[in-house]
Amino acid sequence: MNLQTPKKFKLLIDQAHEVALNVLRPISRKYDKAEHAYPIELDMLASVVDGMNQGSEGMNAGAAVANEEQLHRFHGTWAAMAITEPGCGSDSAAIRTTATKDGDDYILNGEKIFVTSGERADAVVVWATLDKKLGRSAIKSFVVTKGTPGMKVERLEHKLGIKSSDTATISFINCRVPAANLLGHAEIDVAKGFAGVMETFDNTRPLVAAMAIGCAKASLERIKEIFKDQLDSTYATPYLQSSNIAAQIYRMEAEWEAARLLMLKAAWMADNRKPNSREASIAKAKAGRIGNEITLKCVELAAAIGYNETELLEKWARDSKILDIFEGTQQIQQLIIARRELGKSSSELK
Repeated sequence: MNLQTPKKFKLLIDQAHEVALNVLRPISRKYDKAEHAYPIELDMLASVVDGMNQGSEGMNAGAAVANEEQLHRFHGTWAAMAITEPGCGSDSAAIRTTATKDGDDYILNGEKIFVTSGERADAVVVWATLDKKLGRSAIKSFVVTKGTPGMKVERLEHKLGIKSSDTATISFINCRVPAANLLGHAEIDVAKGFAGVMETFDNTRPLVAAMAIGCAKASLERIKEIFKDQLDSTYATPYLQSSNIAAQIYRMEAEWEAARLLMLKAAWMADNRKPNSREASIAKAKAGRIGNEITLKCVELAAAIGYNETELLEKWARDSKILDIFEGTQQIQQLIIARRELGKSSSELK
């Protein structure tokens, strides 16, 4: 396994970094204050940055279960992912939204909450059960395109962070979806259980880990700029002889690098179609935690400057909190990891 950045991606990575630094960062405060406003600059960027207008959380998740025809048909579709329901947070197996077969269609009924990009996306990947009596093994994913009768955005949430990202509550009332939009196969495999649907998280958790790593890196770079005259950027000074501030930053750098490598490993395994449930959860747990810790510590080290809106440190701290929550909380990730390490099932270790 080679986790070095391939040369062919180097230009794209540099391009993305320049866009983030010179285009997105200057407008981030504007859209943080204008909650729910769509950043129109993204449309311009999508037309000039290779690949920026392709992929989405919903379809990245769906790729784990979709067949080849569906992967081709929905390629490039901006899709949100709708899993969480009222009274059903971390326990995805408790989903109550139903999908009833009717001829060549399925009829969806239920409500989803905390749907990221639920209002703006071109489609929503909805988790629903084909048969409540069969429990988690009957849960399937459906692609519901924007404007489908019976699907309605009920409201947008007001949040601590990621304010420029719309987070929607969506209702489905007799919402008719073509059977061809059921991702994967319709057969209920009781033996396989929930594993097929849960594979979607194995694709998305490394992505969320990468977001947390990005927030942490931005905070680290900024705090080093603030204290540039007090730090030895070559790391030549022994840790125990460093100033307190330098020692804390060096320690955060080490944690950050560990999280980055875990994320790259989980993403590499997903790209190469290797089972990565354990690695995806480890990466998500580590990155989610250090994202919170590093961004908050940088606010603390910068004192009043870090708490002030003239700096983006406080925004990155607010934004990073959700990255330890969605796609499975810290506690859920630790539970998944423990099950994998101990060889226990979900019924044996809760």
